Parts: sequence; C-alpha cells; structure tokens
Amino acid sequence: MTTPLSRTRTGTGEPLLLLHGMGSSRRDFTAVVPLLTDRFDVIDVDLPGVGRSPALEERPTVAAITDAVERTLDDEGVGSVHVLGNSLGARVALELARRGRARSVVAIAPSGLNVPPERVAQGSGMALARVVMRTAAPLVAPLSRSALGRAALLGPLKARPWSTSPEEAIGAREGFADSRDFWRTLLWGLLLDVPRGLDRIDCPVTLVQGVADWISSGQTVRYLPLTPGSKFVPLVWAGHAPQSDRPRTIVRLVEETADRTAQFTDSSALRYEQRNRAPAMASVKRASQAGSPDGKAV
Repeated sequence: MTTPLSRTRTGTGEPLLLLHGMGSSRRDFTAVVPLLTDRFDVIDVDLPGVGRSPALEERPTVAAITDAVERTLDDEGVGSVHVLGNSLGARVALELARRGRARSVVAIAPSGLNVPPERVAQGSGMALARVVMRTAAPLVAPLSRSALGRAALLGPLKARPWSTSPEEAIGAREGFADSRDFWRTLLWGLLLDVPRGLDRIDCPVTLVQGVADWISSGQTVRYLPLTPGSKFVPLVWAGHAPQSDRPRTIVRLVEETADRTAQFTDSSALRYEQRNRAPAMASVKRASQAGSPDGKAV
C-alpha cells in the first residue's frame, strides 16, 4: 500500500501525531484535540483498515503499520514529530522513535510486552468485542446519543465512559465492527508482535497507564527498563484509553514530554561524545604504554 492514511490536520506549532489503538479510530482523541491545537500542529490519523484508511496488502505487522504512518508523514511534508499513542498506536509510536522519526513520545498502555497467557486473554477479549460490536453495529449511533448508551459501549475501555462523546462511540464501531482488516491486525499487530531495538530510542518517552486498565494491566511498566530516558506515570481514575477520562492530564503529559526534548538532546549528545571519546582515550593510553620503558616487552 502506497496511499497515505486518512487523517485530519489542525492547529499550529510543532507537529504532533496522534495514533489510536486497535478497536477505535482517530475519533478516540476527540476530547484532547481542541486542547492541543494552540501549541501543536496536530495530525490525527486512522490506522490501516480503519475509517477511510485503506488496509495493507502485506501482513499488518507493527513494522508495516509504521511504514504506512511514515509514508503519511512524508506526504504531509513532516520529518520528526511528537507522538501521542494509545495501545497499538503507542506501540507504533515507540517504533517511530526507534527509527528516529519521533521527537518525543507519550505511550499510553503500549502493546507488545505481554506474556503468552496475557496475549491469549487479550486476543479472546478483542475477538469477542469484534463479534458483539458487529452484531450491535446498527444500534451504536442511537446508543451514542445518551450517556448511558456510551457507558454500555465504552465501559471496557474507559473508567468514566458516561463522560465520553458520541464521536468516541462511533470510533469504537469503526475500530471493531467496521475494520476491514481486524483479524490479520489482531494476529500480526498484537498477538505475534515482539518489540526489538528499544535501546536505540533516543528521545524522551513517557509511559502512561490507567490504574483502572484491566486490558493491559501491568504491561506498560515493562517498557521502563528497556527504553532509555523513559519514565512511568500511572493515572488514577483512568482506563485503557484515558483520553476522555483524564484529557487535561494527557495534554499536560504531552507538553511536559515535548519540553524535555531539548534537554534530552543535550544529554544524548554528551553520551555520544563520551562513547566516542572512550576508544580514543584507550588508544592514546595503549600508545603511551607502548612507548614507555615499562610498556615494552623484555
């Protein structure tokens, strides 16, 4: 697939990419986009096979999905971006960082580091949600108009589902019921994904997880020792997709992580200089020892 992903672009400032999770669409960021556009040039995309984005012809692995995101950034004329991602979108955000396309990353409940029993449970839950949502698809629009209906639709993803918007409920239908490549993405993008090369990430990363997240509870913190320069922030009264549970907190974390970019760049440059200075100093020391009487063979 060479066609760019479907996206919206609003606001002014440094570019900020929004990446939703599996089982949703770009509508899932409805609560935070208006709070971000004063500072950032916000690019909100539908991942492959969701919304108006075409499905991938190749296997929808994290690498292939990230390729599609990169092509979209290229089409927009954007190089590196700040990234806010959730679940599968957070995993793609970390892959962008590994490739050097991210200035900073806020990763909410990234997938990828769950152990086999957790993968089986997560896969079963996603499969069930797909079947239920496809069956109930005609009812989603009417249910989305009431707080009670939205709570029924989004309860597994949010800690405060009644406070969500109708847009987010429609996004769940787009991600579960209407997704054109759901089963392949579930297999290749979630269940078989194994992150590699996280030690090559060279930008500030904030790992976020809702305390009420039962979908990926305990998985996010596993990224902490594997990702240089990362920090972990638990969110009280927040679920797996807390964009509408704690919108102002999410925005603050994005801003704070973006503000760390300059400091992180300076420290990275220092580490790079020290790594390159060490072999040179060792070479000088060996040459000095070889030229001294004590360093010569007898």
